[in-house]
Amino acid sequence: MATDPSEYDNAMPIVAAHLAKVERAVSRTRSSHGGQPYAAVRQALLEALKDEDAQQVVPQVVNEFARRISEEPERLPF
Repeated sequence: MATDPSEYDNAMPIVAAHLAKVERAVSRTRSSHGGQPYAAVRQALLEALKDEDAQQVVPQVVNEFARRISEEPERLPF
């Protein structure tokens, strides 16, 4: 099944905007909660994602970001 290239072009700005929201939420959480216990970091990250209107993130991704912020606050891609 072939996909029309214009569908990709139309979707990319939406995807980029969503990723920017996720990046802001992760950066803010890292700044405020880096090195804190996982549960506190995860809750703060969920709240930051909600504030950014970016709640639709795969739970495993949220968990991994929270783990990294908790255990390795300086070693994130954002």
